[in-house]
Amino acid sequence: MKIRVVLEPSEEGGYTVYAPSLPGCISEGESKEEALVNIREAIELYLEPVEDDTGYNPNAEITHVAV
Repeated sequence: MKIRVVLEPSEEGGYTVYAPSLPGCISEGESKEEALVNIREAIELYLEPVEDDTGYNPNAEITHVAV
């Protein structure tokens, strides 16, 4: 899966990077390479399923979809 990310130079130095299609998924790094490694990890965590979420309606049906 490929996800578009945006790298922006930070005023304090380094880079801020975020994934526009994943609200709140943001990271940073001292270099472009570090920022990209960090956003990759942030995206993986963002997309990781939450198996212990108990907020579902008891009648809810849980299934998976491929993207």
